[in-house]
Amino acid sequence: MAHTAADQHDVDLKQRAEEAARRAWPAAVSLSHDLHAHPELAFEEHRSAAAVAGLLERNGFAVDHGVAGLDTAFVATAGSGELVVAVCAELDALPDVGHACGHNVIAAAAVTAGVALAAVADELGLTVRVYGTPAEEVGGGKVIMLERGAFDGVHAAMMVHPSPDEYADHHTRATLDVDITYAGKPAHAAAAPHEGVNALDAVTIAQVAIGLLRQQLPASAVVSGFVLEGGTAANVIPSRASVRYDIRSSTVAELEQLRERVLNCFRAGAVATGCELQVEHHSRTYTEFRNDDAMVASYRRNAEALGRVFSDHATLAERLNTAGSTDMANISQVIPTIHPTVRLETHGATNHQPEFAQCCVEESADRAILEAGTALAWTAIDLAGDEEQRRRLRSRETAPRNWLLAGGSGHTGESGEEGD
Repeated sequence: MAHTAADQHDVDLKQRAEEAARRAWPAAVSLSHDLHAHPELAFEEHRSAAAVAGLLERNGFAVDHGVAGLDTAFVATAGSGELVVAVCAELDALPDVGHACGHNVIAAAAVTAGVALAAVADELGLTVRVYGTPAEEVGGGKVIMLERGAFDGVHAAMMVHPSPDEYADHHTRATLDVDITYAGKPAHAAAAPHEGVNALDAVTIAQVAIGLLRQQLPASAVVSGFVLEGGTAANVIPSRASVRYDIRSSTVAELEQLRERVLNCFRAGAVATGCELQVEHHSRTYTEFRNDDAMVASYRRNAEALGRVFSDHATLAERLNTAGSTDMANISQVIPTIHPTVRLETHGATNHQPEFAQCCVEESADRAILEAGTALAWTAIDLAGDEEQRRRLRSRETAPRNWLLAGGSGHTGESGEEGD
C-alpha cells in the first residue's frame, strides 16, 4: 500500500521525536538513578521536584513551580499549540522501601516523552505540559491539582508505570484512606485496671470485626491497615490508640457502601469499650480508572513498533482482582487519559517490595525509560496528526473538576456529627 504525504510526514515527525528522546535518554537515566538514591515521601519531594524540573528547564521548558498551592508540584511547558497534552511525572517514594513503585522511572520517562514532543510541538500545533505530581502513594497530589485547576485546558493526559507485566490499558480500584483514633482513659494496669477505658482493646475488637467481615466481601474489595499508636507502657491501660486503613473497591459507588460497613466495625470497637471514636480521611478519594480506547490502541501500536511485548495471559477479571489504585484515575474521569504499565525484569518481585525497588535502576528499567517515553510521544503525535482525534479531544466538554473531590477531603468526628 502506498504511503501518502501525510503518512510520510508523521513518520518524519516520529523519527525526529525518537532522535530527541535518544539524545535526552542518558540524562533521563541519570535523573532516574538520582531520584532512586534520594527517595522522598509524599509532599516532601523538594529535591526530586527540583531535579526533574531542572532537567526540563535545561531542555527549553518554562517551569511554573509551587502549582496548586503545593510546594513540590510544578508544570513545565513547551510549545504553544491549541492541542494541550499532559505527561505526568510522579515524584514520591514509599516509607522504608524507597522507590519500590518505580516513580523514578515514571519521572524519567515523562521527561523523555516531554523532550521528544517539544522537538516537534510547533509543527503539530501542540502544547506539551509535563506535570510534576507529588503524593501519589498517599495524599492524592493529582486530585488536589485537578481540584485547584492545574489541569484546566488539558485535552489528553498520559503517563507510564513500571510493573512485572506490560499492558496498554489500565484498571484500578477506587480507594480511600481513613485514620481511626480511639480515646479512652488511663489507669494502672495492675492496681486499678477497672478504672481505665482501654483504647487498644477497641482497636482489637475492630480488627476482629473487619477480619470476620472479609468473608462476606466480594473479591474486588480490599481492607488493609496498620497500627499507628497503641499505648506507651505495659503497666498503663492505653488511653489512646490509632490505626490507618485503606478501603478499596471496584467503583466509587461500591466504595461508599464498603466504607460504611468498615466504619461500623470501628464503631463496634468504640461501643464495646466505651471509647470515643474519631475518623479522619487521610487522603483524597481515588476513583476507578477510565481508559481512553483510542489512546490505548495508539500507545500499544507504538510500543510494539519499538519492540515492547504486551502481557495477554491474565483475564480482565484476574487483573481487576489484583488491581491497585492511583490518583491518575481521577484525571481519567474528566480528561481522556492512558496509564500503561511497562514491564521490568523483576526476577519475581512485585511493586512495593524492596527487591522491586532494586530492579528500578537496572538495565531493563533504563531501557523502559527510553522506549516507554518514546511510545508516549509517538501516541501524542498520532493524536495531534489525526484530524478526527484532534477534533474529538478539543471538542470534548470537561466535566466539573470537583465532581467527586469533596468525598475524600473531609474528616469525621464520630463523637459528634460526621463531616464530609
